[in-house]
Amino acid sequence: MPRAQPLLELPSGAQGVLPSQYLKRAIEAGVIHAGSEPIPDENLQPASLDLRLGEVAYSLRCSFLPDVHTVEEKLKKNIFDELDLRGESRLLETQRPYLIPLKERVALPYNIRGRTNPKSSTGRLDVFTRVITDYSHQFDEVAPGYSGQLYLEVVPLSFAIRVREDLALNQLRLSVGRTELSDDEIRARHDKDPLLFREGEPVPTDRLELADFRMPVANGMFLSLDLRGDRNGRIGYRARDNAPFLDMCRPHPVEPEPYWEDVKREEGNRVVLAPQKFYLLMSYEAVSIPPDLASEMTAFDPTAGELRTHYAGFFDPGFGYDRRGRFNGSRAALEVRAHDVPFLIEHGQPVCKLTFERMMEEPATLYGEDLGSNYQRQEETLGKHFLRTQAPTQPGEFPG
Repeated sequence: MPRAQPLLELPSGAQGVLPSQYLKRAIEAGVIHAGSEPIPDENLQPASLDLRLGEVAYSLRCSFLPDVHTVEEKLKKNIFDELDLRGESRLLETQRPYLIPLKERVALPYNIRGRTNPKSSTGRLDVFTRVITDYSHQFDEVAPGYSGQLYLEVVPLSFAIRVREDLALNQLRLSVGRTELSDDEIRARHDKDPLLFREGEPVPTDRLELADFRMPVANGMFLSLDLRGDRNGRIGYRARDNAPFLDMCRPHPVEPEPYWEDVKREEGNRVVLAPQKFYLLMSYEAVSIPPDLASEMTAFDPTAGELRTHYAGFFDPGFGYDRRGRFNGSRAALEVRAHDVPFLIEHGQPVCKLTFERMMEEPATLYGEDLGSNYQRQEETLGKHFLRTQAPTQPGEFPG
């Protein structure tokens, strides 16, 4: 595999996720590039870069990892069809894996690694995405020193979607050195600058769901579900079967009713999830990510139940954070699917884990405060592709 020369000058002893100003330098230095095409400034987020679809999508008979091969070598043996993504948007069918070369390529220095994740709006549509690279045995990880093409696997699960060239479905972030905070570091930071709130008040440090006798080292805190519901008992949404396709390139949001049905709580603030159905629910806690941290929702211990959450779960610095203290955190939209059997969940039940990473420096711009961010102070689980109604004022409710 070709090796890149270190091109990006970082401060001595730097550790953490690279902020937007260093991502911009990485683009200027050719560490991230798109050949002869410029990379739009608006694709820079506080701690990540939106990655754009290229000109072609390959429909596959199965997913794969290249391991000791290049992606192209494995791809040739698994192609069903080829779709031209230039011009009008093209339809991607449900339950079919597609592989799309991304426009952005990387030439990482030896000390810098990459990690990718779906954009929040992608996850809320139940569109499964992950990046693969040449000679890799892991998804969504870009090895230090990697130089070459990035490929995005895309699998629409609930809705057929239309996509085209330049649409961004996922994000890349770059890191150097040790980034992840330990449980002790999370507790100390929460004491100083609260990271998690319930009912507008900081969660007491001794009540944070961190390591315990079941999991001696968690390196993260757990989020739970809000199943109290609104005045009509609604707690969220479930994707409809046989919904129409959704054009992700459409400039205006659409009515949600053809795509989503309401989910109502049962007595006792609980609900039984139907197997293999996709739900959008809201976290009970509100999250606040200060400027020097980033956060990601990561896999919950699989022994805790037949439940999958958070297809997209990266929080940029500034999510739920306000320097002037006008609000305390933003709740998280949780993408949830039960696997093989009906599964009971209850209000306040932990369902996913938040890990925290230190930023190398504070970003030049913050989520929400400096950008036109879609999900700051959200009380609605539906993504930006759907029309939203006015938020109610009663505590514990989200828009009707």
